[in-house]
Amino acid sequence: MLGAIIATLEDAKAEDTALIDLKGKTALADAMVVTSGRSNRHVGAIADQVIEMLKQKGYGTPRVEGQPHCDWVLVDAGDVVLHIFRPEVRQFYNLEKMWSGDRPAERASA
Repeated sequence: MLGAIIATLEDAKAEDTALIDLKGKTALADAMVVTSGRSNRHVGAIADQVIEMLKQKGYGTPRVEGQPHCDWVLVDAGDVVLHIFRPEVRQFYNLEKMWSGDRPAERASA
């Protein structure tokens, strides 16, 4: 599932994608992916593409929060939690720093 999400983000032209390994840190998920879209519309389009891919590949319908405004959309696919931000909102919340602890965020793509 993680590989399919990363591939969909690349296809959707998501920017600055970071992968955070959550194994051993929380029971919520195995991985967190944080990425950015250039605008509210781009954030919403990225989320829509990931949700549709998850359904098509048989992963079920994920829980989604934040789609009406698309400043920050959370897609909870169970084992993988995806956060899609506009750049300013991402910088404000800085989830990578909070969840990565001492380690820098592992980059999934450039």
